[in-house]
Amino acid sequence: MVPNLSWLRSSCYIGGEWVDADGGDRIPVRDPATGQLVGEVPLCGAVEAGRAVDAAAAALPAWRATPAKERGALLSRLAELMLAHRGALAELLVRENGKPLAEAEGEIRYGASFVQWFAEEGRRVYGETVPANAPDRRIIVTREPLGVAAAITPWNFPNAMLARKLSAALAAGCTLVAKPSEETPFSALALAALGEEAGLPAGVFNVLTGDAPAIGRALCADKRVRKLSFTGSTEVGRLLLRQSADTLKRVSLELGGNAPFIVFEDADLEAAAAGAMASKYRNCGQTCVASNRFLVQRPVAARFAALLAERSAALSSGHGLSPGVQVGPMINRAGYDKVRRLIADALAGGAAALSGGLPSGEGL
Repeated sequence: MVPNLSWLRSSCYIGGEWVDADGGDRIPVRDPATGQLVGEVPLCGAVEAGRAVDAAAAALPAWRATPAKERGALLSRLAELMLAHRGALAELLVRENGKPLAEAEGEIRYGASFVQWFAEEGRRVYGETVPANAPDRRIIVTREPLGVAAAITPWNFPNAMLARKLSAALAAGCTLVAKPSEETPFSALALAALGEEAGLPAGVFNVLTGDAPAIGRALCADKRVRKLSFTGSTEVGRLLLRQSADTLKRVSLELGGNAPFIVFEDADLEAAAAGAMASKYRNCGQTCVASNRFLVQRPVAARFAALLAERSAALSSGHGLSPGVQVGPMINRAGYDKVRRLIADALAGGAAALSGGLPSGEGL
């Protein structure tokens, strides 16, 4: 298959320009299913982060003064472009993330729905009047853009998570500096290219790739960044919250989940098994809401386990672009090795492998 990489960008997007890191160093991005090189992106750090904030701060006055209707129109155009190019965007996503093509296409539609929703909702950021404590007083509440916002996004939903954060910020009149995961930077850079195509003014949306700790520290320390939104691990979330304390940023953290799947004896087991499969195998189990343990009442435990084993055995795994594939690879070697350790630990503890037993293939 000839790769469709029409929206692949290999430079960062700062102030409306495609730029590389000062030192010229780059990070390789590999297809997690094959280990083949997809491309390289700049290894940016604190210096480039400062430039991105400079660009966002410079663009802020004009963007916040832009009527909400006009901001919404630009976001609507971005959503239209995402849907128009969803095939190419989905293939790019598969090559850097590994999820099956059908899931990737669903994610592009999901991401576009966020952009369209905020494009419309931004026009309804209303103020309010509050009953006063005296007849000669009037209390009026207005809502203003907070300022420059920063978004740090994960690898498991590289399009949708950034689309949600950027569209909320831009609709409210804020400008944004985004730092995608180094595992999946191309989806974020593709969104920047689409934003440029849609007509977003220079500096309104900036994307940095590279040294995550250095960029994160720089964004947290910069007083001009008034909002930080992070989706990722609890450990990193704690770190970012501490680093943001000195500048009193508003911080939104969406951190790791710990989700049980509970089945009672009076449950519809067929429906429960179908729900468990959707929960556990979506994106190869690499989602923040994926079930990580099953609590099943003893009278139905064996039957439920048999249903899961039957459905698991029927799944087709492989490269996300191969026809009929339902389960792609783990994102990297560390993820693959973790699965192997978990299986080995379970088997050593007395568990029985009803289906499979070890990850298929050697991945990277």
